[in-house]
Amino acid sequence: MTLAPVASFASGVGEPGEPEGVPLPDGRRRVVIDAIRPAVDGGQYPIKRVVGDRIIVEADILVDGHDRLAGVLLFRRRGEARWRETPLAAVGREPGLPDNDLWRAWFVPDALGTWEYTVCAWVDAWATWRWGLQRKYQAGQDIAIDLLSGAALIEEAAARAAGPGPEDRDAIALRRLARAVSAPGDLAARAVIALGAELDTLMGAHPDRSAASTREPPLAVTVDPPRARFSSWYELFPRSTASGGGRHGTFRDAEQRLGYIADLGFDVVYLPPIHPIGRTFRKGRDNRLDAGPDDPGSPWAIGAAEGGHRAIHPELGTLEDFRHFVRAARGHGLEVALDIAFQTSPDHPYVSQHPEWFVRRPDGSIQYAENPPKKYQDIYPFAFAGPAWDSLWHELREVFLYWIAQGVTIFRVDNPHTKPLPFWRWCIASIKERHPETIFLAEAFTRPKLMYALAKAGFSQSYTYFAWRTSKDEITSYLRSMLDGDVKEYFRPSFWPSTPDILPEHLQVGTRATFIARAVLAATLSPSWGIYGPAYELQEKVAREGAEEYADNEKYQLRQWDLSRSDSLRPVLRRLNQIRRDNPELQSFTGTVFHQTDNPLMICFSRKLDDESGGDARAGTPENSASGAILVVVNLDPHHRQDAWLSLDLRALGAGENGRFQVHDLIGDARYLWSGARAFVSLDPQVMPAHIFRVRHLVRSERTFEYYL
Repeated sequence: MTLAPVASFASGVGEPGEPEGVPLPDGRRRVVIDAIRPAVDGGQYPIKRVVGDRIIVEADILVDGHDRLAGVLLFRRRGEARWRETPLAAVGREPGLPDNDLWRAWFVPDALGTWEYTVCAWVDAWATWRWGLQRKYQAGQDIAIDLLSGAALIEEAAARAAGPGPEDRDAIALRRLARAVSAPGDLAARAVIALGAELDTLMGAHPDRSAASTREPPLAVTVDPPRARFSSWYELFPRSTASGGGRHGTFRDAEQRLGYIADLGFDVVYLPPIHPIGRTFRKGRDNRLDAGPDDPGSPWAIGAAEGGHRAIHPELGTLEDFRHFVRAARGHGLEVALDIAFQTSPDHPYVSQHPEWFVRRPDGSIQYAENPPKKYQDIYPFAFAGPAWDSLWHELREVFLYWIAQGVTIFRVDNPHTKPLPFWRWCIASIKERHPETIFLAEAFTRPKLMYALAKAGFSQSYTYFAWRTSKDEITSYLRSMLDGDVKEYFRPSFWPSTPDILPEHLQVGTRATFIARAVLAATLSPSWGIYGPAYELQEKVAREGAEEYADNEKYQLRQWDLSRSDSLRPVLRRLNQIRRDNPELQSFTGTVFHQTDNPLMICFSRKLDDESGGDARAGTPENSASGAILVVVNLDPHHRQDAWLSLDLRALGAGENGRFQVHDLIGDARYLWSGARAFVSLDPQVMPAHIFRVRHLVRSERTFEYYL
């Protein structure tokens, strides 16, 4: 029998004996980087962080056999020519040896924009040799040949270190040590040199990375301003801020409200659309089809003879008035968020100037917005996938850029889930490339996966289903759904108890305690939250018949609000926002733990500083953590006192297994001394339906005095 010739291992692709289409890898690159975390969909989308976050990166790094590995985390701001790097550390019980091949390092982005990170790893020939030498030496075996092999590795490192300046000094030192290790003489003395700290440090500074493996392509992280994660929003209709009854408010009137909003502790004042409002098919009060001559119309029916998305409603003032409003807001520590709604009224200049941007019905008329059986004849949607999609996309991006030029960097986007995801990916990415300081809030009450897809497409925050999650089980499961898996890496929720579009049933039939409890839940469960003010602080709860929507809705009419009412929630909201500012645990979403209660009408949860806020929770223990935790208990029954025994996860509180600790109620300023994992709480909604506790650890000093941290 004649055998076919076998191709040499040195042969290239396409040589006889090699399967067609299977390239020959570089056999020297033995290290496999199996997974890197954090990552979204395997790195298809960026994770999200804010400036100053510690980004902890983990990787599963494998190699055949028993060779030792080394590696670095590479990171840079996109566009930088050179990578920065920091060493990877093995995560394991024995220093330098990984458990389950897990390695870790971290970096802190110091600027806004898109950053890249990846992992580079290689077989550490020196560490492998050193480990083997040490074991042989301790076992009393002959190490003469091993020392010669080590000297050769040292000479190679000296060649890599050779160069001008300090590196040349390293090369000189390495050559000296190589001679000492290889010189004839006492093996024990040579082994001491070979295993010494000086040589190990020098060899670690000049590793052989010629056969290193690097994960390609790199992963990405969008680094946003801190308000992208932690912010408190207050929705304000400027047209309802006039002091005189029935008069249309102006930006100058709205400026007088800024001090009040800042005093409440909010840091974003959000304005519905400020553009001219169409007159054709204008809606009347409570969304009636028959508008009266004095009805102002819905701000979301954008566009009239006075202009469109880049114009200002003439009754609000001029462009300079708006710029003055933005400057005045910043003087109060507030940022202005502007509503962007990509739709038009029939009177918008786009309709006559660019009819190709709209959908035509068979009778030649333009298709108006519908959500059957509802009809919105006063609103025309755009044809995002129509024949003129490219010019439309560029024009809509210019709308954002125009308002950025006027000083606005935060946008609440109306119904983004009704526009194509590719548009948002392109639009937001191209804007943030030039303006990384921008923040985009998605008003997306839609299916969960579509809501998450918008976050992946670039939205900084998103509205959520919080408004309809009321029971302990609903709230707990909903939060956990956003804390599990990759969702927490890219999705930032914003909790709103109500909006001008949504007046949930529990608020309609609730009490003052309902409004307080919902505000406490929103403000403590989510780092970003907002209220529709001043309707919320005045506990407006009358709904339009048969609808989950406010009666006498401010969307369709001017309103007058008595902010001096004695039953206003102003002091509660002010205290809530102060607690949020003073306690960094409430400024990050992760780290939330729910604690068991024996009463379904009492919910209890805590949050403790974790990786994103600068501390590595996995590397430390509860006893040496930077601080305790925030513990929140809320009575979900607005009518009756409720009692509960809490079963606390003491580790999550950083309180030790059986330690004593103090809880300080940050709302009422009361203090309680607790011991162990069981605690009793009673909450009367007529007084206050919630506790927000600061857990303070008990410390015993050398002089036996007890105090709390």
